Amino acid sequence: MKITVVGVGAVGATCADNIARKELATELVLLDIKEGVAEGKAQDLMQTASLLGFDTTITGSTNDYTKTANSDVVVITSGLPRKPGMTREELIGVNAGIVKGVCENILKHSPNTIIVVISNPMDTMTYLALQSTGLPKNKIIGMGGALDSARFKYQLSTTLGCSPSDLNAAVIGGHGDTTMIPLIRFATWNSAPVTKYLSSEQQEKVVADTMVGGATLTKLIGTSAWYAPGAAGAAVVESIVRDEKKLIPCCVALDGEYGQKDICLGVPVIIGRNGWEKIVDFGLNEEEQALFNKSADAVRSMNDVLKTL
Repeated sequence: MKITVVGVGAVGATCADNIARKELATELVLLDIKEGVAEGKAQDLMQTASLLGFDTTITGSTNDYTKTANSDVVVITSGLPRKPGMTREELIGVNAGIVKGVCENILKHSPNTIIVVISNPMDTMTYLALQSTGLPKNKIIGMGGALDSARFKYQLSTTLGCSPSDLNAAVIGGHGDTTMIPLIRFATWNSAPVTKYLSSEQQEKVVADTMVGGATLTKLIGTSAWYAPGAAGAAVVESIVRDEKKLIPCCVALDGEYGQKDICLGVPVIIGRNGWEKIVDFGLNEEEQALFNKSADAVRSMNDVLKTL
């Protein structure tokens, strides 16, 4: 199994670290446009192998896509990170050109790969990857929902005072502060609805804090977060390479599901060896569907920016 991570800033390097620790690949390639960075981080990671007990071979390359040939999965984190006060929409102009170029170069050497998109604005970059590669739609996956759902579980766990691993909770819709939809009605604590244990005010606060989770960290740190995004990307990769069939909210192409077409948006999907294999219909109520439609409208407005580039 061969995996490539393109863009080895904080998110890409963290994702690669998780992939190596879990031994998800026999060969892991890091690629970056900045001279020496991928090679240096590859060596740094390899020097942890004897300490952490993994056997994955990690190599780095400065923009040489031939080194990525025959990759089974490619994770794309390339692009500028979001800065304080910057919206994901503002990233489109710069990051669209970067992501499109990466996709084109990857496909020259790995025409049958599965692409996991982390680059922001993630929904639009996933849509761009789908449009520019011509790959089957099941082979293009945006990571956003996996991260947002982890942040949702964190907020729930701190409010309930329980272990995050005891929670099942999903966030659908766009990967943005105003477009994501934490589905608190479906969230459970070891099968019991969390709404049984939380007041209406607590539920509203958990949802609101989840939605600004990324912006909160950006304000605190001064740049985008990386530990959780990197781990979320690796979790999606793990479900692919180990054919785990996990139900993970991810950004995928919709063709009538959840009432939307010609868009990539976060929905619950089964992730396995072939990429995303099935969209699971949660059966949204009228209010939730209205929020989903509103989210789709907002993401479409971002996608429309691509037409002007």
